[in-house]
Amino acid sequence: MRKPRDYDAELKALDDKARQLKARKREQLGELVIAAGADALPIEQVAGALLLAVEAADERTKEAQDARGAAFFRAKSGVCPSARRDDSTHAADSSSPRPASAEPGAA
Repeated sequence: MRKPRDYDAELKALDDKARQLKARKREQLGELVIAAGADALPIEQVAGALLLAVEAADERTKEAQDARGAAFFRAKSGVCPSARRDDSTHAADSSSPRPASAEPGAA
């Protein structure tokens, strides 16, 4: 005969795991704000920039934001995880000109 499942314990464990994941996500977002230097900006400006990113409907804008973010992570860690799996598909992209603001170290 099988042992009955303790659904309450399983739900509690899942709830605890979800809380841990949410807390870690908040922590990582805070670390990202600091790493990007956005902690020096007024909170209203940071919120406005995030809202613009969320509301962006234009695919070119989204692609530009994605490329800029990937460049940021490559500069910080040496290699971006997505760059490792997509090296062959984006090899031509790396030679394409980028705006000066997208270059690492640009002010």
